[in-house]
Amino acid sequence: MASNNQDLPEATVQNVLEQDTLKWVFVGGKGGVGKTTCSSILGILLSQFRSSVLIISTDPAHNLSDAFQQRFTKSPTLVNGFTNLYAMEIDPTVEKEDSVSSDGMDDFLSDLTNAIPGIDEAMSFAEMLKLVQTMDYSVIVFDTAPTGHTLRLLQFPSTLEKGLAKVMSLKNRFGGMLSQMTRLLGVDEEFGEAAILGKLEGMKGIIEEVNRQFKDPDLTTFVCVCIPEFLSLYETERLVQELAKFEIDTHNIIINQVIFDEEVVESKLLKARMRMQQKYLDQFYMLYDDFNITKLPLLPQEVCGVDALKEFSHHFVTPYQPSLARGSVEELQNRVAALKEQLKDAEAELEKVQKGKQKI
Repeated sequence: MASNNQDLPEATVQNVLEQDTLKWVFVGGKGGVGKTTCSSILGILLSQFRSSVLIISTDPAHNLSDAFQQRFTKSPTLVNGFTNLYAMEIDPTVEKEDSVSSDGMDDFLSDLTNAIPGIDEAMSFAEMLKLVQTMDYSVIVFDTAPTGHTLRLLQFPSTLEKGLAKVMSLKNRFGGMLSQMTRLLGVDEEFGEAAILGKLEGMKGIIEEVNRQFKDPDLTTFVCVCIPEFLSLYETERLVQELAKFEIDTHNIIINQVIFDEEVVESKLLKARMRMQQKYLDQFYMLYDDFNITKLPLLPQEVCGVDALKEFSHHFVTPYQPSLARGSVEELQNRVAALKEQLKDAEAELEKVQKGKQKI
């Protein structure tokens, strides 16, 4: 099926680039499949269509700095060589330290976040989104952590909502006691019960608005990145199912590290890998026949630095074409030349071994 796909959707990310209403583009998948490279290149390509683009890494491993070979922090930094592309690296599990200290509610909020599993990340994510919303970027690309963390990130709105409901129920049960204690202890009004609940309500408002935007296919899309192997196929299917559950649009899959049958390959290992990959490529096309599937070639070197990212980016907008067609006159001539070269090397090695034996 992979070999005859004229009727399938376009095998590029052009649809994402041309959808000018998009505000949020998530890039996710299993660890080690090339998410950071793909999100970096999507950012570069989008910067050609949009007035300003921000790439945010939410993966604690932070490979964004390595991809661009430039140091990024938790504040947006202009990427070298661009006038409208920015990048930042944040860690949702750490950012909460900065997010609460300015209001003097550290202890209370710390106890609260420990009492409700997952709410600490939800609150810090809300703080980050509040910061991002104050910045006027045309589109924001999320380079997400591996699938499990990404799915947790998408659950944050409901986590925060549940957490707030718990707090409100506690307030209803012990509200009078809390008020009396804050007055007895001489706690300032700005750090009292109303202020704390106000802060949480404010976060809930932000996260609900973002949640609404995330569920709007005109504003948000999710690009799944994978490699043609069983575990990655399984993880992609899980991710697509979960995204459907969260009502988040996804119609693009990037299959990275594909070995194309174009070289004079005599290696049994490479031939076996190609056969294995083709089996899973066929399954991808069968499962996701209505998706835009982009295949990227496995390279002999890493894609690091702006120049390398730009050079590799054309595979995202133009389907990769093997340089030589298998069975063509040119390919057969190349194969014969390679075999002659191998024969020549083998004869030279044999002659050397025979001379060594004669000396003994």
